[in-house]
Amino acid sequence: MASLIIRKNRPQALFSSISKPRVWLNHVSSRHSSYIMRPASRTAPREVPTPLLFLSASGWDEGSRKGMTAFASMFPEKGFTCIECDLSMPDNSVANSEMLMHHFESQLSSDIRLAGIPFPPVIFARSSASLIAQTYISSNPASGLFLISPPSSNLVAKGFLPTPLREFDFEPKFPIAVMASRQEMDLFKEESRLGGDPEVDKIEVENVEGHEAFVAIKHWLDELGI
Repeated sequence: MASLIIRKNRPQALFSSISKPRVWLNHVSSRHSSYIMRPASRTAPREVPTPLLFLSASGWDEGSRKGMTAFASMFPEKGFTCIECDLSMPDNSVANSEMLMHHFESQLSSDIRLAGIPFPPVIFARSSASLIAQTYISSNPASGLFLISPPSSNLVAKGFLPTPLREFDFEPKFPIAVMASRQEMDLFKEESRLGGDPEVDKIEVENVEGHEAFVAIKHWLDELGI
């Protein structure tokens, strides 16, 4: 069973409407990135205005994409518009990790603009892609951040980085959750700034890809009123 801690009366999400008309795209692929947009099912009991974005960079960290397609396929049945976005590596080598993160952030910003969604999404990221998500939300609007088995520190992800990447110091101004196994969560709480933040929701599950994880995510979204 999932161990879920939700703190209520959280700060309101950051919203900034995007004026571009909504365009539904089944699949878009380019040398920059690829994404699949899945609109809310017509049979869903309601249509949720806040979209969910499932972020990965499989060419950089193959594990970042595990389970994302499954989640992005299930939530439209609950009324969510879902975007599955897989970012690509730079065409040329980068000199440092800041440049690599900037590359991914620029791709993600472009894809979100292209999607034409009415509100900033709740961003889901797994493994090393959590670094991309945290880079993005440090200077861009989001309605929430959900990290799945994230590195306990940027130093832990050094195998994916060309140079050391300084730890993030953004001020959480929207709901944030971390979902991981008990062993992963214990390490995250010990080493991560977010792990020690009482305002960050901690969700322990046996399997971060299974039905238990899906139910835990849905419960978190429900508690937040999304």
